[in-house]
Amino acid sequence: MVNEGPNQEESDDTPAPESALQADPSVSVHPSVSVHPSVSINPSVSINPSVSVHPSSSAHPSALAQPSGLAHPSSSGPEDLSVIKVSRRRWAVVLVFSCYSMCNSFQWIQYGSINNIFMHFYGVSAFAIDWLSMCYMLTYIPLLLPVAWLLEKFGLRTIALTGSALNCLGAWVKLGSLKPHLFPVTVVGQLICSVAQVFILGMPSRIASVWFGANEVSTACSVAVFGNQLGIAIGFLVPPVLVPNIEDRDELAYHISIMFYIIGGVATLLLILVIIVFKEKPKYPPSRAQSLSYALTSPDASYLASIARLFKNLNFVLLVITYGLNAGAFYALSTLLNRMVIWHYPGEEVNAGRIGLTIVIAGMLGAVISGIWLDRSKTYNFFMTGYLPLGFEFAVELTYPESEGISSGLLNISAQVFGIIFTISQGQIIDNYGTKPGNIFLCVFLTLGAALTAFIKADLRRQKANKETLENKLQEEEESNTSKVPTAVSEDHL
Repeated sequence: MVNEGPNQEESDDTPAPESALQADPSVSVHPSVSVHPSVSINPSVSINPSVSVHPSSSAHPSALAQPSGLAHPSSSGPEDLSVIKVSRRRWAVVLVFSCYSMCNSFQWIQYGSINNIFMHFYGVSAFAIDWLSMCYMLTYIPLLLPVAWLLEKFGLRTIALTGSALNCLGAWVKLGSLKPHLFPVTVVGQLICSVAQVFILGMPSRIASVWFGANEVSTACSVAVFGNQLGIAIGFLVPPVLVPNIEDRDELAYHISIMFYIIGGVATLLLILVIIVFKEKPKYPPSRAQSLSYALTSPDASYLASIARLFKNLNFVLLVITYGLNAGAFYALSTLLNRMVIWHYPGEEVNAGRIGLTIVIAGMLGAVISGIWLDRSKTYNFFMTGYLPLGFEFAVELTYPESEGISSGLLNISAQVFGIIFTISQGQIIDNYGTKPGNIFLCVFLTLGAALTAFIKADLRRQKANKETLENKLQEEEESNTSKVPTAVSEDHL
């Protein structure tokens, strides 16, 4: 593992010398003369311009080794790729992202956590309310590739602004659905929020890679996903408290409006923060792997070709399947939890929300703790079974230097597909056979996901890139230092 602490990053900010030859000002060397690296010039020695000396075989001492014959990027561009340094803004960026992701995920589960109350208010079936959650899953599938293209074309800031703006718009549209006959309006608002989710869900690993150093990426990704999980937790806890189960629809509309106004105000505030805080990328790449990623990026990259390469990676294919099984089961459980609890304990909406809160909080703590541990141990396949958010980072490791947006997006597509299948199937099982067979149904697929995880080989390509480029740099610096060691220069040689 490469440790890129602040001290190292600050030292990397100092430009390296342009040549291994740095002589005393009194020494005159003809511009056409090239000196062998083993030759050291004594300050008292003057070299005649007509003398020809062995050509130099050493490159710029600070140059990083580039794969496949790639030339070192020029430092005259918008950022100097030879300088590795993390930005102080990085934590503000990830925290703002985490907050508006939280707001979006709250809106996903706010209907499902009080399923029976919205059924009564709008006069619709439980399956109709389930679709207010499942539309998040359905919308993601066809929109992944267009949004991935937009991410590569316009960058993080544009995607962040679009996602937070759509999230804000959807929240305010729902305020127009406070009458029992206006269920289609709340569907439109929820669809807008589901489109916003496409601009949010695949971002954690990209933000971690672009803004954070090699020893911070897993922690940063966990923090980014933490917001999404926190939003689900609040979505289980708050709606049953704000919207009581009462018969009077006018009073019920009043309580629902309070919830909608609060979330609309929060979404608006977060949009303003995104405008102020979010930037495209830091001035310098935060890790050597990210520096290489910038250099290897092609503006003409084909997304279909990238996806084809990813599906030739057996470890990534297994990860897509296992992530889909685990995350899909969680989505189904979250959507149907209220129905399962009310089945056995009518009128216990608040306690159903507390059960959901407990499930999510336990997962959030595990995700953050394991993220910190992963930055030190890199034992991804061990933790993948228990902590779903870390699947994003594992995917980036397995597929580097492919786009983080595409690898994360494919994981999310798998989760959405399995989520829809599991939600519909378990819902039908609960309605016809009860909650126990429905839970057994989910447990079977969770066991399958755990078993398949054992076959994933931890091929940590990004970590290898960080390690290899650092070793190359250290080797070149050692050669450069060796060339500066004073040696005796005879008159015959001169």
